[in-house]
Amino acid sequence: MILSMRMQNIALIEQLTLEFGEGMHVMTGETGAGKSIVVDAVNLVLGGRADRDLIRTGTDKAWVEAVFDAGDSAEVQAFLASQQIECDGLVTLYREITRNGRNLCRICGMVMPVTALRELAAMLMDVHGQHEHQFLMDARYHLHFLDASGDDRHQELMRQVQEAYQAFIDKHRQYARLVRVNEQKQQRMEQLKKSLEELGKARLKNGEEEQLTREKERYRHAEKIAGALEAAYGQIAAGEGESVITRLKEAVDALNGISRLDETYAALTRRAESAYYELEEIGYELNGLIEKSDFDPRRAEAVENRLDLIHRLERKYGETIPVVLASQEQMQQEYDNFASMDQQVAAVGAEHKKLLAAYRSLARQLTESRKALALAFEEKMTDQLSDLGMERTIFKVEFAPHPEGKQLMPQALGDDSVQFMISPNPGEPLKPLSKIASGGELSRLMLAIKTLEAEKGGVGCMVFDEIDTGISGRMAQVVAEKMAAIAVSRQVICVTHLPQIAAMASHQLLVEKHVEGERTATSVRMLTQEERIGEVARMLGGADGSGDSARSHAQHMLRQAEAYRSMMKATRAS
Repeated sequence: MILSMRMQNIALIEQLTLEFGEGMHVMTGETGAGKSIVVDAVNLVLGGRADRDLIRTGTDKAWVEAVFDAGDSAEVQAFLASQQIECDGLVTLYREITRNGRNLCRICGMVMPVTALRELAAMLMDVHGQHEHQFLMDARYHLHFLDASGDDRHQELMRQVQEAYQAFIDKHRQYARLVRVNEQKQQRMEQLKKSLEELGKARLKNGEEEQLTREKERYRHAEKIAGALEAAYGQIAAGEGESVITRLKEAVDALNGISRLDETYAALTRRAESAYYELEEIGYELNGLIEKSDFDPRRAEAVENRLDLIHRLERKYGETIPVVLASQEQMQQEYDNFASMDQQVAAVGAEHKKLLAAYRSLARQLTESRKALALAFEEKMTDQLSDLGMERTIFKVEFAPHPEGKQLMPQALGDDSVQFMISPNPGEPLKPLSKIASGGELSRLMLAIKTLEAEKGGVGCMVFDEIDTGISGRMAQVVAEKMAAIAVSRQVICVTHLPQIAAMASHQLLVEKHVEGERTATSVRMLTQEERIGEVARMLGGADGSGDSARSHAQHMLRQAEAYRSMMKATRAS
């Protein structure tokens, strides 16, 4: 159950701390005092929509914190363990929203996503909002209400159907895609075959482009180098009598004839000889380089053509040879996949058929379980409605017939579609609830469903926000007793305008709106027994609750309510 709740800057509430005990709590107050604000705060901390309009005017953020005693809930403990959250039985939920859109959630102090907060909150508290009974007007929700009344075996069967549906739908999508691709494969296979032949003929190799580029660069300068070497060699050493070296040899021989006559001539002779030998050595080296030259015009052309081919394939299939080769491998795999697609379609089709059969089998079991459940649900709802003053009402769960000769597409919830039918008056035919139920009847129907949920077990705290819509007089007392019965085994928090329900509670909180300076604020406080007399008297129509007649009637109602609660507890204990 919830132990306490704190909030700050929620709409008209600046700061508020509420504490809760066992049994039934009611929140009362004048219309517009702010009772719905407290419910909005509850919804916020339970993971509801983070509406920035909830933030108090003039402030930048708002927060709500709720503390629950969940020590005896194995489901809650299992969830906390799965999230690696340590807890001593007290579970704290925290939600903070800001005007800039920041949304902070904490569970037991640990920051968690809002989805986790919402999942855990569903195990701790069930909130029935002001307009939730309108869900009864939509037949799409009727199946949910029926399934919620099922036992563990029924819930397990629902889980199995959902798993079978998911397995089928995954395979169905795969099968549909394969069939579609198989129908369109021929044109693609021709494209792939042409590309693979082109790449296969090219026989590309990793590192080939870099090697050819270096070779091309060498060949690009080789021709120029070879020409220069041959020209230099031709001038220095080639030819008879025409080369520089031949003429220099003649000059040395001439100087040798006069070298002994004077030191000047001798020095010139030595320098000429030295130049001759240097030139002769250069000639030998030039000749050696020319002989070693490997320039091959045909090879240079072949390198150029190969690089052109590589560049064309890279523009077409990838930026580099490794990318092109990877594309080639992928295309080969795709082609091979297409080649074996008929077999794949057949194999996946067989699995698809098998999973569909498994789903159909479980769905039929679920339908039978629902039909048996519907009979029990009808009987229990009839009893509950009788208690709520609708004793002549006939309530039925109608299953929509399946179309003849047509297979329904599998659904996560099975093959069934149901809607609630009622006949409020004897002699009248059954009609869809959504077409004939009044506001008061819808409220009582929803209360009957919530009572059955409470009897079945589950969440330990139930919140009712004005479930008494459209109810008055004797029926208000019946609804109050019904809620008191729920509160024997559940913690109940109820927002109400009816004095009968207010009197039946174990705890009463008063919501008040007042002006401080130029600001309007809402406050909530727990009433003493004496204060409760005044508040119930006000709700009875006694203006400010000070009239003797109204107070006397309120005292009588509170005494009767206390006696009724004691009787309910004694009955349950026995």
